[in-house]
Formats: sequence, structure tokens, C-alpha cells
Amino acid sequence: MGEIFAGRYELVDPIGRGGAGTVWRAWDHRRRRYVAAKVLQQSDAHTLLRFVREQSLRIDHPHVLAPASWAADDEQVLFTMELVRGGSLAHLVGDYGALPPTFGCTLLDQLLSGLAAVHAEDVVHRDIKPANILLDCTGTGRPHLRLSDFGISMRKGEPRLTETNYVVGTPGYFAPEQMLEAEADFASDLYAVGLVGLHLLTGRKPDAQALFGEYEHGLPAAPEGVAEPLWQVLGQLLQPDPAVRFRTATGARKALAAAAELLDRDATVEQEAVEVFDHIGQLPGGFGPDGPLRPAPPGPDTAAGAATGTDAGAAGAATGTGGGTGSGTVAGSGTAGTAAEETAAGAAPAAAPAPGAAPAPRPSDTGSFPLQPPAAVPAAAATAAQPVPQQPATPPAAPPRPGPYSAAADQGTCASPAYGYPAGPPGAVRPAAPPAHGPAPARRPGPPLKVAVPMLLVALLCLATGVWALSAAA
Repeated sequence: MGEIFAGRYELVDPIGRGGAGTVWRAWDHRRRRYVAAKVLQQSDAHTLLRFVREQSLRIDHPHVLAPASWAADDEQVLFTMELVRGGSLAHLVGDYGALPPTFGCTLLDQLLSGLAAVHAEDVVHRDIKPANILLDCTGTGRPHLRLSDFGISMRKGEPRLTETNYVVGTPGYFAPEQMLEAEADFASDLYAVGLVGLHLLTGRKPDAQALFGEYEHGLPAAPEGVAEPLWQVLGQLLQPDPAVRFRTATGARKALAAAAELLDRDATVEQEAVEVFDHIGQLPGGFGPDGPLRPAPPGPDTAAGAATGTDAGAAGAATGTGGGTGSGTVAGSGTAGTAAEETAAGAAPAAAPAPGAAPAPRPSDTGSFPLQPPAAVPAAAATAAQPVPQQPATPPAAPPRPGPYSAAADQGTCASPAYGYPAGPPGAVRPAAPPAHGPAPARRPGPPLKVAVPMLLVALLCLATGVWALSAAA
């Protein structure tokens, strides 16, 4: 089984690795489902600050994959998000190369929709690239992407966590103003969307620096494999001047929808169907679709440590449930089972109590058991069996009295000093009562004479000394 993090998340297997940490498939024991857990590799102050920023981001949108929860265990921290199984756009282009125009338009429309929700929260992503855009496993159906990895995102107005003159992001996806040490803004994210769109439609990563030089004389010609209507949208997203680009992601999305209507759909029907398949793979051994494959916990009738009444009685922890026979079965929870449970557990069923018999004793709060009263005996026999207070000089040998947890007590009999010897089982021989003797002579109260006489003399001497002292003083 995997390591259980913070008592809740059980790490199953690694499914990705980034600059800040490793992404694991994990089982959430509280919500009973698999999630993606990003475990930070470092715990320095800079990394923790970025972690706090990322895990605090809460954007509820179908095309945004934001952190859902976080946990800390000793010096390690992680945050979790929904598990997305279809890989990333980088995997998709690596498998199929250039994507069909209509398929690419669908992906770009969803990306701009999610980015509009991010910008509505005044957040700049700053790291939009194919590897950070994940796909649900939809097969050959309509694709569904999720914008993820907000590790270096920044809310507008928050202080920077990097030094001045230091550009944050992925080389090849920087906007020109970022290379000129300007602060990243919404327009920088839109420039990265244009580069991603060009990557999807051409099947290769664009050369941002060369593309920047082509804009010296205005909008360049459409690259090979990119339809003219789509290039009009992508070309405006890739303008070097941020003021010339689309101002919002919603505006770019409207322009893309209009360009998609102008595409020659018949030319894209015969192209290869794109399938988004599972990139995570099967679960490792010991895990199933419903979580870790552990044996079911024992029920109340089959709990480990169950003991019969005889064994528990010998340990001073249980009593029988069948009129003092001691054959009840006690489960691990400490409660006595019913007759059906006793039979199922392998213990002999208890004998039914006789009519009018006293109920079986119940344990007290401390686990001890009261002594049972003796069986009823005739008055004559009881009188003969009563011992007298005076013991004989040489009493006859008598069998030892059974204690409350001895074998005799387990068989339904017990001894009590207040009642003498109880009636034993049929056929048993009762020990003879000790002979009676006359009462001992009564002793007079007070100390003996050999002590009282000296004390009286000392008292008289003290009295005489006191009288003399008073006379002398007068």
C-alpha cells in the first residue's frame, strides 16, 4: 500500500513531474475517490509562498483545473485537484501532429473560455503552454480541456515573488513585452494562446523570436497548414504591440467563432479522427476502482479476540448468559452475544433457565461480578449447617471454599462468608459442622493489676509533690 499523507491522502503512483513538485495519483479516504496530488519537492520560504498563492486560487469553471484542497504532514505539503486522465495538448500533438482545423478551433474556444474566467478573478496565468492544458479522456467524442498549473500565476496588485529583471514563465511562450522586462498582463496570456493555437494547427512549436521579426512590415502571411480565417484571429493574438491585440479573451473567442463559420468543413471530414485516450494507465497492485484492496473489517459476530464465557470467566472479564452456565460468547466489543450468535461462533448453546430462577449476574462498571446467593435449602438443614462463632481447637479437615472465579463458580456455584457452605450438586457430601463449645468467661474492663497499681502509686506521688510545692510557695 502507498504512503498515507496527513491521514487522508494515500499516494498511489506518480503520474507527472514539474519544476515545483511531483504529481501523484492519490486516494482520498474522506471523499472516497481518486485525485491528483501535487507534492512539493522543496519547503523553502519562496516555494511555500508560491504554494500558498496557488492553493488559495478557487475558480469554478468547466475548463479550469484549480486546486481543491491542501494538506501538510511534518515538513511536506501537497494540494489536490481533480484527476484528469487524457494527458495534455503536448501529448495530443505528439501523437497526431497537426490537428484538424475544426478540432483545433474547439480546443482554442474552450481555452479562451477558461482564460476569461481566470482573468475575471484578476489573475494572470503567466505560463500558458500545451503541457499545462490537460484533456479529459473523451475518446473520439468532443474534446474537453482544462487549463491547469497556476504555480506562477499572480493576482493583479499582489507583490512580486521574483527579483527585478527576472522573467517568469516558459521560454518560447513569452510575450515580447515580457522580454522587455514589462509586467505580465492579460495581453501576455492572450499572446501565449496565439502561440498554442499555432502549435496545434501546424504540429510544431512556433519560433516566437522569428515570428516577432516577421511583424516588422505588418501582419505576415499565414503559415503553411493554417486556414486564412483562423490566421486572422491568431495573427492578431500574436501582435508584438499589446495595444493591437484583442483586449479580452471573450473578444478573441467571438472572433474565433466567426472564423470557424468560414472554414471549409468538407475539407476536414476526411482527415484522421482524433482520439483522446487514457494516459495514466492501470492502477498498481493493491488498488481497485473503489480504493485500496484491503480485507473487510471483522463484524461484531466475527471480531478477533472473541472468547467463550469459560475463558473470559477465568480472566475475570466475562460471565455466562445461560443461568450461570458460563457458555455465552463475548465478542471483541465486550457485549454478550445471543444464543444464535453463540452457536454460530462455535460455543455450546446455554441451557434455558428454570422457571423462577434468579437472573444471571451482570458486570458492574468496573468489570467485576457480584457473588450469587446460595441455592435454597430446608430450614433444618440450614440450621444444622450454620457454624458457631467459636472454632474448635483442632477442627476437622474440610474442603476449601470455592472462590468467586474458581472452576466451581464457573459451574454455577459460588461461596459467600455470610451464608456458610451452600448446597452442592446432587450427590455431593456436605462437610460436617464444627462442634459447639460453651461461651468463654467474660473479662473485666480496665488494665491488669500489674499495670494499674504502679500507675496509681505514681499518681499519688505526683499529687504529694504538688501539695508540697504549693505549701512552700505560701
